[in-house]
Amino acid sequence: MANFFKASPKKAPIQQHITVNVSHLDQQGCGVAFQGKNPIFIEGALPNETVEVNVYEQKSKFAKAKLLRVISASAARVEVKCRHYFQCGGCNLQHMDYSQQLAYKQDKITQLFARQALNESLPWQSHLINDPWHYRRKARIGVQYNKRGAPIIGFRQRESSHLTEIKSCPVIVEAFGHIFAELKELLPRLSGKNAIGHVEIIAANEQVVVVRQLVKATAQDKKLWQHFADKNQWLVYFDDGNEVTPLTEDKTLFYALTDAIKIEFSVNNFIQVNHLVNKQMVEQALTWLALNDNDIVLDLFCGLGNFSLPIAEKVSRVVGIEGISVMVEKAQENALKNDIHNCQFYQADLNSDWQDQPWAKQKYTKVLLDPARAGAYQALTQLLAFNVNQILYVSCDPASLARDAKLLIDHGYKIEKIALMDMFAQTKHVETMLMFSL
Repeated sequence: MANFFKASPKKAPIQQHITVNVSHLDQQGCGVAFQGKNPIFIEGALPNETVEVNVYEQKSKFAKAKLLRVISASAARVEVKCRHYFQCGGCNLQHMDYSQQLAYKQDKITQLFARQALNESLPWQSHLINDPWHYRRKARIGVQYNKRGAPIIGFRQRESSHLTEIKSCPVIVEAFGHIFAELKELLPRLSGKNAIGHVEIIAANEQVVVVRQLVKATAQDKKLWQHFADKNQWLVYFDDGNEVTPLTEDKTLFYALTDAIKIEFSVNNFIQVNHLVNKQMVEQALTWLALNDNDIVLDLFCGLGNFSLPIAEKVSRVVGIEGISVMVEKAQENALKNDIHNCQFYQADLNSDWQDQPWAKQKYTKVLLDPARAGAYQALTQLLAFNVNQILYVSCDPASLARDAKLLIDHGYKIEKIALMDMFAQTKHVETMLMFSL
């Protein structure tokens, strides 16, 4: 008997308007209410609020709902500064008082540690914070085109690949405050406009705009970009997916880390987005490590030398390890240009077996590590054999941090200090510094 395809009837969208009481925030910053035993996740809702919501997704164990109206507001609720806040996916805590954002982030770390059965009271130190507005010196601005061919310039919508058209952003540095209007005026005039995927902005000693464009810009397009650059005193670079080239001249880019140290970087290198919190972070690392002339320090995931170079000024020797070879070369150059000669840098995949590397056979008195979001579990399993008395861990993801902290604590380390570093104000993202000691 032949089987014929029969399309399943489309499910009608859920339109369930209900009133709920919000109990807490989840790890993503969503308000959590309950319908029976099942949680309902509500973007934009705060603990202790009564809210009216529309349930738009119903699963067997949870539901998602859109906030329609706040019936009884939390004392922590504040007016948002961004006109695009409820569409843009860039920030998700602007509706919460800043002091409560910090409290939420600290509690988020505490909860994740508790899930790892690390229930002892954490020795919290003062938060590292700066102005929670206009702090972001590096950002990627998306470019899409609508059916009429008009450009949409902005950031991704929440839970979507589509862009929210942005006219202003209160978290990017003020030097780029008008870039959305400038791009809106320029892009329709370009012949290769459909080839532009995104535009990245970087603020350092120069203000840089990197255009991701897979086809070569025409001579006329370059004239338009040059006018754009001259008008705003911005440098323009083109990224074709293989290399980055300047529109005109390739200037040296750097940021001042201390009074004496400048870190040079290329437009495709990683740098911390919050310049002033980064400086505080480095200063705190130097203080917590209590460095002296006899120390030999291992800096894992060292990048451009953000920690290595200021540490080198206070110790006998620093060895920095980084997985990306071009970053290693740049770190070596930064050491020489800052007249620092007691630093050595090596390339290694720290998530693989590296114990046979020559640098791994040396003795170290202290270790600093600053891994990516995935954490440093594989590196730490090998680092345990070093039996170093002090390990300073800088984390950009609290979940991987909690997992890695358990490994160290299970092998005899204890947490001496912990501090929140608010690199990404107005967002759910959490960065943390911990000092472990044997």
